[in-house]
Amino acid sequence: MAAVAAASSSFAGLQLKRSLAPPRTRVLNTGTPCLTRAKAIAPSPVVSETAVDADAVRKDEDECILGTYGRGATPVFTHGLGCALWDTEGNEYLDFTAGIAVNCLGHSDPAWVAAVQEQAGKLCHVSNLYHTEPGATLARRLVDSSFADRVFYCNSGTEANEAAIKFARKFQMVKAQAAGESQWATETVSFSNSFHGRTLGALMLTWKEAYRKPFGPLPPGHSFAVYGDLQSARAAIVKGKTAVVFIEPVQGEGGIFPADAAFLRGLRKVCDEAGAVLVFDEVQCGLGRTGHLWAHQAVGVYPDLMTVAKPLANGLPIGAVLCTEKIASAMKPGDHGSTFAGGPLVCHAALAVMDRVQAPGFMKNVTERGDQIKKSLQKSLKKNKHVLEVRGSGLLVGIQLDVPATPLVARCRDAGLLVITAGAGDVLRLVPPLVVTAAEVDQAVAIITEAINELYP
Repeated sequence: MAAVAAASSSFAGLQLKRSLAPPRTRVLNTGTPCLTRAKAIAPSPVVSETAVDADAVRKDEDECILGTYGRGATPVFTHGLGCALWDTEGNEYLDFTAGIAVNCLGHSDPAWVAAVQEQAGKLCHVSNLYHTEPGATLARRLVDSSFADRVFYCNSGTEANEAAIKFARKFQMVKAQAAGESQWATETVSFSNSFHGRTLGALMLTWKEAYRKPFGPLPPGHSFAVYGDLQSARAAIVKGKTAVVFIEPVQGEGGIFPADAAFLRGLRKVCDEAGAVLVFDEVQCGLGRTGHLWAHQAVGVYPDLMTVAKPLANGLPIGAVLCTEKIASAMKPGDHGSTFAGGPLVCHAALAVMDRVQAPGFMKNVTERGDQIKKSLQKSLKKNKHVLEVRGSGLLVGIQLDVPATPLVARCRDAGLLVITAGAGDVLRLVPPLVVTAAEVDQAVAIITEAINELYP
């Protein structure tokens, strides 16, 4: 992709070349030209002078990495900036996946890069045998910014949900023993279309049978209730048996379904009456994604535990369980742990994320861009009979189709836009970085509209 002219500027210690390339036309599989964008999304940082052989990369991955990801002949990316990614061929892509709702600040955010570089030059890891300032400061920030009294660090959303199961069960045991009882609640409840992870405990909570069936038998004592159906929840949650209930305030993998406020209020009451611990899984919908710091704040219903992960360190592996003192008081040294969790590097990176997300005006952009996406798509696709609904909360948006969404992922990628699916493969999921601009939303909407109308007229 030749540049007509270039200007250099410094960016977090790197040299950038501002590409003033002419408009680039990509050809969709139908042969129809699709003008993706009239100018470069962002300056492309020069990260290496060494060419990367995409075919060699794919060959090494195919031969050496366990085949749990169906990447196929997708691009090999070399660098990114903001909402833009570049592949080995110099092609530029508008990223509306954000690493599956991870890169909330986009790619190579200057303040985030500076924070990582600063901390990496001082201290990365010492284990949880010792104290570090970044871990303590981040915990204080999370507590001060939420319902919680305590924080437990881990490395992913799945690990956070596994820990939450243990914390809830230990709480039930301590509560029962304090009352002189020899038996206590141990069972779990989650909801239809839920996704809570792929390790055994989290997989037990996850709805999709295709994920669960090959790895059975899973831990016993689990029930599913219907998402949004309070009567179903009441039937599944049993006093003396149900230890913990997991729910996503906005379902992501399941198809982008925001929970109704009345349902969440009713669920909170049912859990209280049954003595069950209520966990909000905000791994995907939390930390600004919905236009609120935490998704549940929009409805004013609060959990006993909350799990967070994906965007917390903008791409570095970190997860956390936030809990009330009531739950935390049941846990003692040795009850749980994690070797890498809460290290100074990831915590310092997470503080940089919190600084940005909590800055004045940040949430306003999330809300405005989310509204822009939904309204623009509803308008541009209103005549397409295959588009059943455009729904979501903030910058977690789904396009419900009555046809497969997977072909649209490839079609949009051919046109320079990265999107993913959700639900039963019939939802096109849009989770751009939270710093996405109005112009970038317009570009994405144009590509999506053209792709849907051409593939499914």
